Amino acid sequence: MKRFDISVLGELNCDLILYGLPPGLEPEREHLASDFALTLGSSSAIFAHNISLLGSRVGFTSCIGGDPLGKFCVERLSEGGVDVSGVKRLPSKTTGVTVILPLAEKRRILTYPGTTFDLDQTHLDLDYLRDAAHFHLSSFFLLRRLRPKLPELFFQMKQAGLTTSLDTNDDPDNLWADDVKAVLKSVDVFLPNEHEACKVAGTGDVNTALDILSHLVPVIVIKCGAQGVLAKRGKERFRAASLPVQPVDAVGAGDSFNAGFLHKFIRRAGLQDCIEFGSVSAGLSTTRAGGTEAFRDREHRAEFLQRYAKA
Repeated sequence: MKRFDISVLGELNCDLILYGLPPGLEPEREHLASDFALTLGSSSAIFAHNISLLGSRVGFTSCIGGDPLGKFCVERLSEGGVDVSGVKRLPSKTTGVTVILPLAEKRRILTYPGTTFDLDQTHLDLDYLRDAAHFHLSSFFLLRRLRPKLPELFFQMKQAGLTTSLDTNDDPDNLWADDVKAVLKSVDVFLPNEHEACKVAGTGDVNTALDILSHLVPVIVIKCGAQGVLAKRGKERFRAASLPVQPVDAVGAGDSFNAGFLHKFIRRAGLQDCIEFGSVSAGLSTTRAGGTEAFRDREHRAEFLQRYAKA
């Protein structure tokens, strides 16, 4: 039996979220926030933390600096039940941080990558990564040193019998180079949002992107925010609505969707059930500040899942 249900590889940093700022931030002015939250951040870590609290056995691989923020991140993952023995500490380096400014309908995301840019093949224990039923990677474009090795790494995971998934997240350089398609050759489930799907597919239409990407991967799942989710497997199309909840904070909702979806997928649930549970998990995430706080509240999590998730 494998040690983990899912092995996760990716970046690890904190999120600092400032609430209540004016929609327009003037230069050389001091703008006062009405509240703030310091939470576990990064797509990979939010995903790993939340799928663990849904009941999956998770092994996490990343690196942190020798600073308090890195210690905070690892502690939060451990508290969520994630095995962090794959996280390497780089004493002379600094853990990254993302500052998130929710402004009216949009948000600004400002990231200092820190050790994300240091993560490379020497930090990976391949036996540890392979000791799982499924392999997941987030933030493809941020893993700059590791990125050239990712097509081979995904191929090795497939050769070892793991199913695989990828969430590229945004490309800060806005180049969307074709090397991501080399990785997709060994990906079973591709989980972009609407913007990312269109960029990778080279189109401005989400339905066209769904069709194009369905020829590259067995399962394509596109997250469309409040508009719900679209999925396609072969010629079969699937759709699920977002939950009718008033969001407190949408940070990490996409990563939480991934957690719910893959928690069901690795248990061989039907694809419609997977996307519906993904939508429930995303909805749960939005009920607290940050991407993990709603999951950390055990009673709230249990009540929410009992109310919205199918038996």
